[in-house]
Amino acid sequence: MYSYGLLEPGCYYLVQEKKDDSIKLIKVATETDHCLYVFYYEDQLVTGWRKKGDPIHDIVECLTDDHVASWEKAYNDNQEQDSYQEEDEE
Repeated sequence: MYSYGLLEPGCYYLVQEKKDDSIKLIKVATETDHCLYVFYYEDQLVTGWRKKGDPIHDIVECLTDDHVASWEKAYNDNQEQDSYQEEDEE
């Protein structure tokens, strides 16, 4: 069992918060003495504060800069396609 306190600001991680949860991509945006502000990349971006002591079942991996660049390209391409489809529906 891990905790959010092990994560570093500015880094992207693949984590599994609970044993039966799906794997999520997160980025730690900033930290205070006791908390972290985290971006959760799901269907839409979700943000929130987590206590450093909050548990994480598994930290699958910390993504390299190359992995992040590849993911960002795929994510942004998908977001653009979604916005084009919404414009077409109007």
